[in-house]
Amino acid sequence: MSETNTIFSIEVEDTKNRCPIGETVGNRNMAEGKIPVLSCEGACIRGEIARLAANMIAKEKPFARACHGELLSVPDSAMAKWAKSAKKVVLIDGCFLRCHGRMLENLIGKEKLVQFDALSVYSKYTDVFDIDDVPEKERIETARQVVDSVLTRLKDGDLQ
Repeated sequence: MSETNTIFSIEVEDTKNRCPIGETVGNRNMAEGKIPVLSCEGACIRGEIARLAANMIAKEKPFARACHGELLSVPDSAMAKWAKSAKKVVLIDGCFLRCHGRMLENLIGKEKLVQFDALSVYSKYTDVFDIDDVPEKERIETARQVVDSVLTRLKDGDLQ
């Protein structure tokens, strides 16, 4: 059986609504030249570890957490404008499926997207789905491994 890649789209109803804090944060981060950090938001443990890692990285300079919901569904929001106008965007996907990476490559540009597969760092939990099946302390320690790996790669030039 041969595999072919297809491109598909999802229709999203437009909204005139804006998240007030998203507007404030998006405008501030754009003005300060912060690097947006996005992550997999999948329901399984791998998505949770990617999300935790992204939250930790966003606390480091010059990074800040961006909202993928606004980026994907409120294209004229300040949050989306910040992510689209940034020179680089850091993305931590939870696993090899690269769900967010595949979506964002066309939305913000493959050349601006610095992608990381969190699962490739710690290589476990492949037979676990439920977040609560991994103790919180272990989730945080595993996310920290991902953070250390990502920050090392970023310092070694992945942001160039």
